Amino acid sequence: MAMYPPVPGDLDWHVSRTCDGGACIMIARHGESVLIGNTADQEGSVSIFTTEEWRQFVAGVKLGDFDHIA
Repeated sequence: MAMYPPVPGDLDWHVSRTCDGGACIMIARHGESVLIGNTADQEGSVSIFTTEEWRQFVAGVKLGDFDHIA
């Protein structure tokens, strides 16, 4: 994972349908990377992951690997 300053606003950001306008994460694809930002600070830094890192994370979420965190 890498942290970078804000990226151009021309990305197609996606937010969960369960986000009710609070501080939620937003996800965008940029080339071969997946960027994660915070809807409460849309001009802030983003975390950048490879698509493989993202796939592994999503698989873990679906399996319940992170349920104890929430």
